[in-house]
Amino acid sequence: MSMAPDMTVTLRLPTVTLFEGQATQLTGMAPNGSFGILPNHMDFVTAIVPSVMTLRQADGTEEIFGLDEGLLVKKGHQVTVCVLRGVRGDDLGTLQNTVEASFTQLDEDERQARAALSRLEADMVRRFAELQRPQL
Repeated sequence: MSMAPDMTVTLRLPTVTLFEGQATQLTGMAPNGSFGILPNHMDFVTAIVPSVMTLRQADGTEEIFGLDEGLLVKKGHQVTVCVLRGVRGDDLGTLQNTVEASFTQLDEDERQARAALSRLEADMVRRFAELQRPQL
């Protein structure tokens, strides 16, 4: 692999590409803490937790994104980030608040929905078991 001054970063949501372009630095948050990637970083795969991700572009400007959970893959000079939800922002403070308020609340709603679905599934299995019992 040749030494490169930048890397191609693609940030994808399930329905849209949020960002695609060149960056000289990327910082993000994984389950085990924050990390940084430069263009010539070794290949890398990690989970992404709800947090703020920053990209420094070649002209020195920074792009910041509020991201939900997802996955980051760096291979060669290509970085692909796939997340469930994400927003582009201008102000780091308000973006961090958005991540905490929106994505954390959605996670709680999803947890409650999954718990309700599990109860329904358990009830359905129990009823099928009752149907299989011989009737006296």
